[in-house]
Amino acid sequence: MAKLNYHHLQYFYAIATHGSIAKAAIVMHITPQTLSAQLSLLEAQLGYNLFDRKGKRLVLNDMGHITFSYAQEIFSLGDELVHSLKNHSTDFSFRFSIGVTDVIPKVFSFNLLKTVYAMDNSIKLVCKETSLDVLLGELAVNKLDAVLSDTSLPTGSSLKAYSHLVGKCGMSFFAHKDLAQVLAINFPQSLNNQPFFTAGEGSNQHLSVLSWFNELNISPKIIGEFDDSVLTKYFGQAGYGVFCAPTMIENHVIAQFDVEIIGRTTEITEHYYLISPERKVKHPAVQHLLTQGKKLFNKAIA
Repeated sequence: MAKLNYHHLQYFYAIATHGSIAKAAIVMHITPQTLSAQLSLLEAQLGYNLFDRKGKRLVLNDMGHITFSYAQEIFSLGDELVHSLKNHSTDFSFRFSIGVTDVIPKVFSFNLLKTVYAMDNSIKLVCKETSLDVLLGELAVNKLDAVLSDTSLPTGSSLKAYSHLVGKCGMSFFAHKDLAQVLAINFPQSLNNQPFFTAGEGSNQHLSVLSWFNELNISPKIIGEFDDSVLTKYFGQAGYGVFCAPTMIENHVIAQFDVEIIGRTTEITEHYYLISPERKVKHPAVQHLLTQGKKLFNKAIA
């Protein structure tokens, strides 16, 4: 068999994607007659028809689905090549683009991401912070090299990616020292009817903390819900109520906000994942962050 003509494969891919020769021809800026002829050449070379006609539409048959799957992989690999080359400039510096979900503690993100500069001081770190859904969309189209998240890749996701567990830890509860000293005596039952700040509604932390309270049959008085965890800490620092944060950053919280620990629990667990795409060529910073992240957790819980 002669070598595959990738132009023919690209024409086939356009027809399969848009559902008709007419629509694909507009996108490809060629005539429908030319596109039809190119498809016929590809089918002749492969020795199979790739579509069945359903009225005016072309529908992939079994061989067409197989060919389409390979075409997707080929063009995805081409995009990956371009993405990889764009990350390198003439002075050999390279770019690492990472998404961070907006619930990840900033101090943890900083302590982890700063380690990439130890790899190469000419690296350019690009960090985007937003929701997991948005970040996974950008990961899918090669705009990001990895995503740091408090949840793994959702079950049933069509994205070809891996969820690497960086580490996990329990939860610590804090308040202004005057309140903390009183509530520490009978923790966690002491939290019953006490003013409490939670993470934003819908977050993993919000759900897991309230579920834990329910299991213990205690009912703190929820006086605030904040997406911004730093704002929560400021309110706690000012003496308005109790808040919680991952145990691995408790030393930072105490030093930065002048609060004291009421108590800790490992019955609420925070997980941190590095989600990386299933690419043939992985960015070297991904494995580096995995290694450094595990070291951070081991040091924090030692």
